[in-house]
Amino acid sequence: MNKPGNNPANRNPHQRVVITGMGAITPVGHTVAETWDALKAGRSGVARMTIIDPTLWACKIAGEIKGFDMLQFIPPKKARHMTVASQFAVIATSQALEDAGLDLEQEDRDRIGVLIGTAGGSSVEETERMFEQLMGKGSGRLSPFQAVRLWPNMASYFVAETYQVRGYSGTVCTACAASTQAIGDAAEVIRRGGAEVMITGGTESMMSQTMLAGFIAMRAVPTNYNDQPERAMRPFEANREGFVGAQGSAMLILESLAHAQARGARIYAEVLGCGASNDAFHMIAPDPEGSGAALAIRRALANAGVEAETVDYINAHAASTPVGDLAETKAIKAAYGKYAYDIPVSSTKSMIGHMMGATGAVEAIACVMSIQEGIIHPTINYETPDPECDLDYVPNQARQAEVKVAVSNSFGLGGQNAVLVFGVA
Repeated sequence: MNKPGNNPANRNPHQRVVITGMGAITPVGHTVAETWDALKAGRSGVARMTIIDPTLWACKIAGEIKGFDMLQFIPPKKARHMTVASQFAVIATSQALEDAGLDLEQEDRDRIGVLIGTAGGSSVEETERMFEQLMGKGSGRLSPFQAVRLWPNMASYFVAETYQVRGYSGTVCTACAASTQAIGDAAEVIRRGGAEVMITGGTESMMSQTMLAGFIAMRAVPTNYNDQPERAMRPFEANREGFVGAQGSAMLILESLAHAQARGARIYAEVLGCGASNDAFHMIAPDPEGSGAALAIRRALANAGVEAETVDYINAHAASTPVGDLAETKAIKAAYGKYAYDIPVSSTKSMIGHMMGATGAVEAIACVMSIQEGIIHPTINYETPDPECDLDYVPNQARQAEVKVAVSNSFGLGGQNAVLVFGVA
């Protein structure tokens, strides 16, 4: 049951935050519908790399966006000033606004904000490209916009500029937890009266040699599945090796319940609460006991006014790393106690790879769709159980289940942890 003193139903309609629109471009689909269908079917979007020459690297696979022409949606002249991550964000926002049926001409654009999470946007790949251009053509051939366009905050700018929304604006750069934290922070902006509507989510495209080389040196990526890329992401499984880098964007429209009801909007779900913490342990490795992650989970449940036994589904961070998945399993046990074994846990990353700062927004959408349809997508490639990871990971097949409360975990490099709680509105 909800805790009486912090029951979201007791908040006034201006403080309750609901989701009315969603958009997504992912390695398994160009829309939310395509992505959700792929997730339910357990279909992987991981394949051999094409953006980076795979012959040079021990890890030759990635979760790339395939068969998508962004110039169909963004004028070429404007696209030249935008990174790939910014383009993804603008297009996913367009989908989300259309899905929400939000007529911006009828809205107070000063009361609509933008808050996007990203680990780096396209900053690393853009820096590589700029350096190559600088070495080949000299500084005189660089665009006057070059130094600014690669900054992580530019996705938020381009979304605001494209849709002429002038409200609260920000960017969250908390590594792999970024878009989860951005959604939580956006909900808090609405609760405190800072906006009526927030455009929020995440975007990422770090398909760069620098990042790939760094992750290989870190031993964080798989190297034994290059000939079977769809099998590389295997969270919680005994033979997991690491994550596969991916790109894409997912955006959500959040509104106060009062605003959504006043315009007769369809409501997908409610953002019940959020929590964040830092492991304060290591810049790469998670706290092996999952203490910081457990703290973020407890804070999210408390903020939502939700008891552990009422959680129906956990969308795990589950990046398929040996240490990370075990630490998350321990965190779930620490936070949920005896109820941990009763809650289905599954991994969206098992199919889309790791979109870094953008993945949490895709996972938020998966939670919302589970609430809507009563279906929990599977964790694919779960073949050999790890005896230390012994929860219910919904292996390989989707499962029908009534989901009234769903929790989404995101635990990032640098010990950054963020957790969201969603519920039936």
